[in-house]
Amino acid sequence: MFTGIVQTTGQVTRLTPKGGDVEICVTAMNLDLSNTTLGDSIACNGCCLTVTKLDAQSFYADVSRESLSVTTLNAWKVGTEVNIEKALRAGDALGGHYVSGHVDGVGRVVALRDEARSLRVDFEIPKSLGRYVAHKGSVCVDGVSLTVNGVSDRGDTTRFDVNLIPHTRDQTILKGYVIGTPVNIEIDIIARYLDRMREANEPK
Repeated sequence: MFTGIVQTTGQVTRLTPKGGDVEICVTAMNLDLSNTTLGDSIACNGCCLTVTKLDAQSFYADVSRESLSVTTLNAWKVGTEVNIEKALRAGDALGGHYVSGHVDGVGRVVALRDEARSLRVDFEIPKSLGRYVAHKGSVCVDGVSLTVNGVSDRGDTTRFDVNLIPHTRDQTILKGYVIGTPVNIEIDIIARYLDRMREANEPK
């Protein structure tokens, strides 16, 4: 479990195809891995990855075909910059919202505009995910917990917008967004469970 509060950024430094999936190596100069062990979870751009090898500044993880098919990982290459967050531990502050690290789908940046010292960003996602996005609710974009300003349906897609304060841009890869940038989206897990409970209670 994660919070969507990015701890640092790192770079993909190795990609090794293995039997149809991929082993990746991520190097993060400012990430403390001293208390990380094999089998621990680390989120990279919102994707929960299991540590299989590590050294002082890098960790390795296997990426399955499933993850490659439903996230932006299939476009990663050596040099790709990623947001990094280690798994939440008992007693840690919950600064964002509950994030599982299980990406629901891929969206894209469709608009960028300055708003005072913030940057307002519009994202487009499949309408099947849009039903879980609500005004002033939470959404996880590339591993970052963000608050939704507004949301609207447009045919088969849904658009929502957020404000990025200077700190968020400075500390994450979101500062590099341009129109068309693909992003990993994880909807609020509470919204998904509430929707499932509603479906289960509907008359058959």
